[in-house]
Amino acid sequence: MKNILSKWMSFFLLTFIFHSVNAQNKEGLMSLNQGRLEPFKMEVTYNKTTHLLFPSSIKYVDLGSENLIANKADDIANVLRVKASTRDFEEETNFSVVTEDGKFYSFDVFYSSYPDTLNYDLLKLQRNNEKDFASDVLFEDMNGSSSSLSNLIMQSLYENPKRTVKHIGNKSFGIYFLLRGLYVHEGKYYFILHLKNYGNIPYPVDFISFKIVDEKKMKRTVVQDRILSPLRNYSAISKVDEHTEAFDVFVLDQFTLMDGQILEIEILEKNGGRHLKMHLTNEDLTGAFVLKDMNLKLK
Repeated sequence: MKNILSKWMSFFLLTFIFHSVNAQNKEGLMSLNQGRLEPFKMEVTYNKTTHLLFPSSIKYVDLGSENLIANKADDIANVLRVKASTRDFEEETNFSVVTEDGKFYSFDVFYSSYPDTLNYDLLKLQRNNEKDFASDVLFEDMNGSSSSLSNLIMQSLYENPKRTVKHIGNKSFGIYFLLRGLYVHEGKYYFILHLKNYGNIPYPVDFISFKIVDEKKMKRTVVQDRILSPLRNYSAISKVDEHTEAFDVFVLDQFTLMDGQILEIEILEKNGGRHLKMHLTNEDLTGAFVLKDMNLKLK
């Protein structure tokens, strides 16, 4: 009797273990399934071009088959043109797009002689729907940081340019060139630049540069200036009209200065001589505000 009971107990124990392992496998498959990126479905045709307007510049496009052709619109970095290279192809195909703001988009494509839509404006998608077919990627130039998060931080700082720095800037020719804020997050500096035009003529911007220079200009023949290349900037300022102002946010890799060095930020006027500079010390850089618990919701 004891042997029979022992056999039944062993049987039930093995059955329980089998079902537990099987359930765990199913749960593992379910968790992996939850990470699927749902593709956006669209139709293309041979005689007409489909246009897709993305929220950011297109960085990479991968076509799933030779039945599709695609290229960026001339002089417009965020518009992709897609059409069928073969008439009436039957099999479904796909393509993927990576944009400058760190988003990965996936599309399933079908052929139709009369597509319902030829123009897709992805800017109008709500963010809670966008996540179904767009995902974040990490760019090498961001050193593993999320480019999407960086863009949200830049947008938040641009839309709410709270003044946290009050002693760095330059005024000349009726132009104020100011550092409005300096923040640091995950090894990246965020510079909020503020340009005010109190003059009666517009101020066309050629470019804004960041460079490390020797504090004693007489030593410039010995120590060369080091140009710093921003990783991103939010809103390229092309012109500031009279009696108006403009902001921009620049992202740079975190750095510090050696003894005798300063950071020089310079703005140059296009086809003009109204150039302004401002200088930051090591103390200014190390005193950057740390971004914590920011509200990064879009308007």
